[in-house]
Amino acid sequence: MVDTDVAVLRQKIHGLSAPDLAATISERHPELEVAFARTPDEERELLETARIAVGFSIDEAVLADAANLELFACVYAGTGHLPLDAFEEHGVAVTNASGVHGPNIAEYVIGAMIGHAREFYRAQRQQDRREWRSFPSTEVYGSTVAIVGLGAIGEAIIDRLEPFDVHTVGVRYSPEKGGPTDEVYGFDAFQEAIIDAEYVVLACPLTDATAGLVDSEALLTMRSDAVLINIARGGVVDTDALVSALRRNHIRSAALDVTDPEPLPEDHPLWGLRNVTITPHNAGHTPAYFDRVTDILAENIDRLADGETPLKNQVR
Repeated sequence: MVDTDVAVLRQKIHGLSAPDLAATISERHPELEVAFARTPDEERELLETARIAVGFSIDEAVLADAANLELFACVYAGTGHLPLDAFEEHGVAVTNASGVHGPNIAEYVIGAMIGHAREFYRAQRQQDRREWRSFPSTEVYGSTVAIVGLGAIGEAIIDRLEPFDVHTVGVRYSPEKGGPTDEVYGFDAFQEAIIDAEYVVLACPLTDATAGLVDSEALLTMRSDAVLINIARGGVVDTDALVSALRRNHIRSAALDVTDPEPLPEDHPLWGLRNVTITPHNAGHTPAYFDRVTDILAENIDRLADGETPLKNQVR
């Protein structure tokens, strides 16, 4: 059996396949033996000698035989699906892919803000009807933007808002830490944070604290010309309350990359609302995904070689 430095496990992400990730890692580190596991049996065999495993998940039972494994590099930002205690018990560090979505999702948010300010969705409907009719629009420039969640994606959004000279309001779990926004609030002051925002951007994880965060009360607090942009999780928003608010013009419009339920059923009322744009949870799609995953891994390969701790994006 040939010893393996890096075992790339089976996965498909955003239309990209694991062999492409293995090739990308090999190009960056030609001195390493990088292998792709095509079947469950090959995964188990490779993990018996691999020092690093790269993938979405791993069978907890396999860890007992993975004697050389030092690192499991998860290709997702979320690691709640992983047996973290088992990894710790076997002395295997776990890292995530936090930050890989920053540039692409931030572009989505900026695009949604501009699109809703200029009402491109209305223009598209009129174009489909070949109807030449002017309509009013507004600007992103000089507005107030509330960003709920100041992680890697939230910070990337804030960076790209700089040319628009907006006033930024951040919401995070630990407001005492401050942040890159002009104002920072805790989730307990969420309603106060969104009062003056023309754009409310949801970029937070779905937790007990954020489930149903945008409910009927929050939608009533928001400005009547506010745009809600959700690139977090559908469950952060009370969908029935959102439909009601949009129908009653309690807010201006919504850009949704995620919904609750998801996939959104064909007969759901959100599809029929003219002030809503919906994308099928693909704000994170980017051809650069594996390149960015490899950037994190390459840094951690160097840190492992030098005995440096903690690793970049280490979660356990």
